Amino acid sequence: MTENNVNQVSQAFSQEGALAKAIKGFSPRQAQTDMALDVAHAIDKQSSLIVEAGTGTGKTFAYLIPAFLSLNPKNPKKIVVSTGTKNLQEQLFHKDIPLIKKALASNAQVALLKGRANYLCNYRLAQYQDSRGQLDAQMLQDLVKVKTWANGTQSGDIGELVNVSEDSSIFPFVTSTLDNCLARDCPDYEACHLVRARQKASDADIIVVNHHLFFADMALKDTGFGELIPKAQVMIFDEAHQIGDIASEYFGEAFSSKQLVDLCTDVLQVHRSSLTDVKQLGLAAEKLQKTCQEFRLLFNYDPERGNWREKYKQAQFQQKFANLKIDLDFLYQVIKLCVSRNEAIDNCFDRAVNLLAQYDVMANVEAYGMSFWYETTPRSVVLHQTPLNVSEKFNTFVKESGAGWIFTSATLAVDNSFNHFAKHLGLQDAKQLLLDSPFDYQAQSQLVVPRYLPQANDKNRALKLAELAEPLIKASKGACFMLFTSYRVMHQVAEILAESIDNPLLVQGKMAKRKLLEQFVEQGDAVLLATASFWEGIDVRGDKLTCVIIDKLPFASPDDPLLQARCEDVRRQGGEPFTQIQLPQAVIALKQGVGRLIRDVSDRGVLVICDDRLVNKPYGETFLKSLPDMKRSRDINKAAKFLETLS
Repeated sequence: MTENNVNQVSQAFSQEGALAKAIKGFSPRQAQTDMALDVAHAIDKQSSLIVEAGTGTGKTFAYLIPAFLSLNPKNPKKIVVSTGTKNLQEQLFHKDIPLIKKALASNAQVALLKGRANYLCNYRLAQYQDSRGQLDAQMLQDLVKVKTWANGTQSGDIGELVNVSEDSSIFPFVTSTLDNCLARDCPDYEACHLVRARQKASDADIIVVNHHLFFADMALKDTGFGELIPKAQVMIFDEAHQIGDIASEYFGEAFSSKQLVDLCTDVLQVHRSSLTDVKQLGLAAEKLQKTCQEFRLLFNYDPERGNWREKYKQAQFQQKFANLKIDLDFLYQVIKLCVSRNEAIDNCFDRAVNLLAQYDVMANVEAYGMSFWYETTPRSVVLHQTPLNVSEKFNTFVKESGAGWIFTSATLAVDNSFNHFAKHLGLQDAKQLLLDSPFDYQAQSQLVVPRYLPQANDKNRALKLAELAEPLIKASKGACFMLFTSYRVMHQVAEILAESIDNPLLVQGKMAKRKLLEQFVEQGDAVLLATASFWEGIDVRGDKLTCVIIDKLPFASPDDPLLQARCEDVRRQGGEPFTQIQLPQAVIALKQGVGRLIRDVSDRGVLVICDDRLVNKPYGETFLKSLPDMKRSRDINKAAKFLETLS
């Protein structure tokens, strides 16, 4: 890296630098500058870098500033920044990047690119305006709102639709999937919002994507189709602790009953509007829809994950799965007779061919080196074939790209080692940097591991958790998160607290995640009860959140089929699954949960982990070494007194 480069990066983070001029109250942090210099070096040398930057390091600016400074009109390059969630994607694009562009007086072109399900499809919107018979009253109301918005939107990004619920049933009718998109055959191709978004990305210097889109694109390249994300010279992953599992998912295959039902819906749509003469089309589609419903009814009512290999051995599952093939094949034969009559039916034909091929993958459950598992939603079943090891594939991709790769998160290391993360992705040769948080955890926080709690399976467990929480909630005047590893215990504790405390209770599932958080911050004295999805990516600062109670160490369920398959694979190679897989995963998940408490230099609070395995099991030490250096106690009363001093 040239001296000029080093000086530019160091200068930007100095007391008189670009950031100090742009951000009121900015003060240089050595850890932030160290990270920025290592990122600049990885970009310059097109090498790989893994960085854990503790909360408060300012990692976003530490990778964005060197990225912007590396852009040179004489030697243009493309930079992809990938984040864990759409929320973080939008924060980067709408808040952090404009601030940096202004601070550096940069004229770099930046684009935001999401997956296709986030963009309005004009063609499908027009289609469903003409066939409202399938829509219920709520969907019709939402359709009217979508139409009004569609007339004025520039981007077509459905995230702009604040007056329609995020999980509205209308969205599958007005967005496209890879299966039902007509691509260049679409009459609305020229005005397509997705095509325009991709065109902007192709022209931009910096593209902001999310991990799912990145790996979907990587899988497409792998199968020889076109790419969504243009070839880049720099790849930056924020919230990188998530990418191991996402990579595995996209390097595998999936086959869902929803894909079959969507195909049937579209065939029926074409049958009613333009191919009314082919009666068999409607009959074949309706028959397959019915078989899909019967297949879903074989599984438990509540959503679950399980081992598909095991299920496939059972006669009734094998029979119903075979019926899917028979009915899909019949539909394929009927569609085949209609090929070339219009674009929509040709698209349905291609989808039927692909679905028959995917079916065969899921029927071949003896394939080696793969996990076969299923997950259910209230209406559908998704079958997955996931490779147990992606390190070779990913490592080859990194090497052949000739790009600089930067992986960062507040939670990548386990007991000060990156081995778990690096090994999973074949990144053992990457440079590693571990930066502690600048916060004074000893002064700002307390870690409490309560005594005498019943075991996890004890029927009194929920009651004891609620009793333990009450004095803490009272002392902190609300401003409390309770994070659970199971929905069942969360609901039990919520029922008990509803009777025993006056604070507003906000329980996950009762409303959208964003709405819950807004209410939590607005009400000030609320208690929020939530599970896994609130363990990360939540940022509540100051005295709005002073107490986080975690019900137990977040070990993945031993019934998780992908975990079981990975453990079996490690065992076959003579390894120890608990220390190599289960423990590192749980440590990283716990670090994420703990990270909700102290978000700023002035934040103070109490963290309660209701699991005495932390102190009486040998592996508890691995958890404790991986957590921030907080004052430790086993006394709830001490914690309550500390909280009283904060409010």
